[in-house]
Amino acid sequence: MIETGERLLLVGNDREYFVTAGEGKFSTDRGMIDLSALVGMNPGEEIRTHLEIPFTVLRPRPTDFFVHAKRSGAPMLPKDIGMVIAYTGMNRDDHVLDAGTGSGVAAIYFGSIARSVKTYEVRPEFARLAEKNIRNARLDNVEVVAADMLEATGEFDVVHLDLTITPAHVEHAFSLLSPGGYLSCYTPFLEHTFVALDAAAPLFRDVHCYECMERELTRSARGTRPSTRVGHSGYITVARK
Repeated sequence: MIETGERLLLVGNDREYFVTAGEGKFSTDRGMIDLSALVGMNPGEEIRTHLEIPFTVLRPRPTDFFVHAKRSGAPMLPKDIGMVIAYTGMNRDDHVLDAGTGSGVAAIYFGSIARSVKTYEVRPEFARLAEKNIRNARLDNVEVVAADMLEATGEFDVVHLDLTITPAHVEHAFSLLSPGGYLSCYTPFLEHTFVALDAAAPLFRDVHCYECMERELTRSARGTRPSTRVGHSGYITVARK
C-alpha cells in the first residue's frame, strides 16, 4: 500500500510523471491529479485527472530514477552500470563500496542488488542530493558518506570508483577488498583508464578493460536504422584480488 511521501511513477498513453504521494495537486496538460488520493492505493491501480484522463500508478525502479531523479551531473549510463554488475558478479551477499556518488544513480542500482552499499562523495552538496534520491528509492541498505573514499575502512566484496582515478585510489581499494573481491573503475578518458590499469596491474591477479558500444534502433514510417546517438560513454576497468 502506498504511503505518504512515497515517490511514484504515473504512466499514461503518451505521458509519464514522477510525483510524491501526499498533500496537494499536480498540474498536467491532461488535467489536475489529486496527490492525496494516491495514499492507500496499490501499484498497478489507476488514478484519473479531473478531466478523467487515466494514469497507471507504479513504484519506480532504478531505471526510472536514472530518467527522473534530480541530478548533480551526468550519471553513468545503465549499460555501464550493467557491465559493473555483470563483470563483478555483484549479488545479494555482497557488501559494496561505491565512490564518486554524484546523484546516487549507480548506488540505487547497486543497492537494489547487494546486501549493503556504502557510497562516498567528497562534495557535501552532491552527497545531500544523492541521499535524498536514495531515500526516495526506499533503500535502507545504502549509506551516503560525505567524505573521500581514501578515508574508508572495512572490508568489501566490490569496490566501484567513478571519480578522477589516482594510484592511491586503486591501492586503497585493494586494501579494502576481501580475497576474491572485485574493483571496478569507470573512466571516460583513456588517460584516466591507463592510470587505473597501470596501478591495478601489479596488485591484482586479473585485470581487464571493457568498452560497451550501444546503438538503439530507431523506427519510423520511412524505415528502421540505428540511432545516430554517440555510442561511447566510458571505459570499465575490472580487477580481481
